[in-house]
Amino acid sequence: MVNLYLFYFLSFLAIFCALMVIISRNPVNSVLFLILTFFAIAGHYVLLNAQFLAAVHIIVYAGAIMVLFLYVIMMMNFNKESEPSKTFVSQVVATIAGGILLITLTGALRITDMQIASGHPCECTGLVQNLGRVLFGSFLLPFEVSSLLFLAAMTGVVLLGKKNTNNT
Repeated sequence: MVNLYLFYFLSFLAIFCALMVIISRNPVNSVLFLILTFFAIAGHYVLLNAQFLAAVHIIVYAGAIMVLFLYVIMMMNFNKESEPSKTFVSQVVATIAGGILLITLTGALRITDMQIASGHPCECTGLVQNLGRVLFGSFLLPFEVSSLLFLAAMTGVVLLGKKNTNNT
């Protein structure tokens, strides 16, 4: 019974903070609300008996990535005069992309509901051994492709950030 109330509280907190990320006009406040959203999602992982995922989620997302976001936002100059206005076409494209994301998430949740109803989910979800078995079993190709994408992104960042030493 306590888990149910905790689930509802964490769900309300996650949805409220996610909405505040979108609604907030100050980018620093948006990042802080995003950190709170990540903590609420980590609480859901704990409720699902996935303590390892909760710890990794807090370390990676709320720790490292959000510090980088906050650093970048504080270093940028957000003036309304210098910010380019968004065209109608870009707003329509953004709306269509958001709609496609919503349809994809709805489909993924529908499949998850069917798996839960059929009784397929593992009872020991949070164990690192089961996570490794799934990650390096059925998701080996996407895992390796994502590692290649990260390598390409790091190479691109190094090349873009490198100063031009040829002053000819």
